[in-house]
Amino acid sequence: MTSGRSSDPPSPPGAELAFLLAQVGAHAAARFAERLAPLQLLPPHAGILRAIGQANGISQAALSERLGMFPSRLVVLLDALEERGLLERRSSPEDRRSYALHLTGAGQEMVQRIGRVAEEHRQALCAALDDAEQAQLAALLGRIAAEQGLTAGVHPGYRKLGKGKGGPAGPEGC
Repeated sequence: MTSGRSSDPPSPPGAELAFLLAQVGAHAAARFAERLAPLQLLPPHAGILRAIGQANGISQAALSERLGMFPSRLVVLLDALEERGLLERRSSPEDRRSYALHLTGAGQEMVQRIGRVAEEHRQALCAALDDAEQAQLAALLGRIAAEQGLTAGVHPGYRKLGKGKGGPAGPEGC
């Protein structure tokens, strides 16, 4: 007597690809958060510091737009970073009603520390791949991200923070 399983069609190649992407992504986000903990940062803070470092003087409104967050949700994160002396708000020279965001010296140092943590994270996460394989994987994932309409360099978890759905999903910032 047969179990019926032998007649099941074979799974197409890569059938578990979406699951594997989600599994590795969730693992990567959790591990990155653990690696940031000694810096007393959450992944959203790390990503915000990185974004400001790449566009020093960006307005709060422009940063909110880039991240896809409601401005009121971003302000809470910026307040925490400002209280730690990592960034400062300055009146915008173009519009005194808005603030330009600038990293302080401590903020610049923190971005460098985050960069070292991110590099350690990449090395640990991709230890099974050689340099050529890592470059190929990055290129393939970049194509998938572009086709899906994801903003380059911005973790989609910020959209969750901005829309109030779910908990504080951790944008990796790397």
